[in-house]
Amino acid sequence: VAEAVSEAGVDLLRQAGLEVDVAMGLAPKDLGARIADYDALVVRSETKVTAALLEQSKRLQVVGRAGIGVDNIDVDAATRRGVLVVNSPASNVIAAAEHTMALMLSLARNVPQADQSLREGRWARSEYVGVQLRGKTLAIIGLGKVGSEVARRAKSFEMRVIGYDPFVSEEHARRIEVEIVSMEDLLAGADFITIHVPLTTVTKALLGPEELAKTKQGVRIVNAARGGIVDEQALFEGVTSGRIGGAAVDTFLVEPANDTPLLKSDRIIVTPHLGASTFEAQEQVSLDVAEQLIDVLAGRPAKYAVNAPFAKPEALPILAPYADVAHTVGRIATQLSEGQLESVEIEYSGEIAQYDTLVLKAGVVQGLLSPISEERVNVVNAALIAEHPRRRG
Repeated sequence: VAEAVSEAGVDLLRQAGLEVDVAMGLAPKDLGARIADYDALVVRSETKVTAALLEQSKRLQVVGRAGIGVDNIDVDAATRRGVLVVNSPASNVIAAAEHTMALMLSLARNVPQADQSLREGRWARSEYVGVQLRGKTLAIIGLGKVGSEVARRAKSFEMRVIGYDPFVSEEHARRIEVEIVSMEDLLAGADFITIHVPLTTVTKALLGPEELAKTKQGVRIVNAARGGIVDEQALFEGVTSGRIGGAAVDTFLVEPANDTPLLKSDRIIVTPHLGASTFEAQEQVSLDVAEQLIDVLAGRPAKYAVNAPFAKPEALPILAPYADVAHTVGRIATQLSEGQLESVEIEYSGEIAQYDTLVLKAGVVQGLLSPISEERVNVVNAALIAEHPRRRG
């Protein structure tokens, strides 16, 4: 366990009979020197699980991310090595949504600035006149779990809510009472913008200088998603010029954030990545990850696998008993086959045929390749190895 997680999760791992070492604050070289001794690694957002670190892991089976985002983990490198990556995508949703609302309200009413002014002995009511949320247009970029919860809370403030998310259906948008618009219309029409997307090559600098220049005069921007989605220098310049009415930022391109221009403006509210920092959320993400590590190390499928086929939680009780069967069938098929395997057809009958059986397919492929591959083959990398024959022995 390389970062601070709730003791509830650590206790659960120990109760399952696992030997657990808590070693927080290790430098990358120190973690690299130790990683070869472990079957599992638990991190939050600060530890970088790089390809180089994974190369030093001889036994590592699973990396557990106590939280949602996995941009601090080289998932592709983990997949190539057959290391499963699991996270906890649902446990801190409410905490993140509530923190977003806290930032939005603080931004609208100048709460931190007024607090600091009063502590300095000034009673400057006229300097901190704010705006109300009622009647304002909130634009949400990303209508996944967190974005949807923010939308529900914003509606209770009688805000008009618009959203941009190319992966969300019109039906879902109607259900949460959000009007789907283009990015151009979103930027032009929003009084407040809040962001709830992961950091990827597509979303990096999603709001850069050009996009921020298209926003409505006086717009207020909240980013409690991931640093790097909003260009920090461009945001600072927009606030400083007065085009952007203010900003509230919880996540930064480089963390800890000691050298960002966002710290130089008193019209930008900053918090040190507190989106998931509630006692309830921290305990639940710790328990979620611990439960998954226990399952993986016992040979059972994980509930939230990032880089492997997975079944929906409600389908796991139905499909889990067939995981060993799928693996065994694959091994038998390899033993009975003559010559080079070129293709495999899998038939599913009965109740399991009604579910997404990708996890069972991966088990079959794992069984097929394990006896003939020079590499460790599991459900994480089975499909990858199958697609690259020269990787096999």
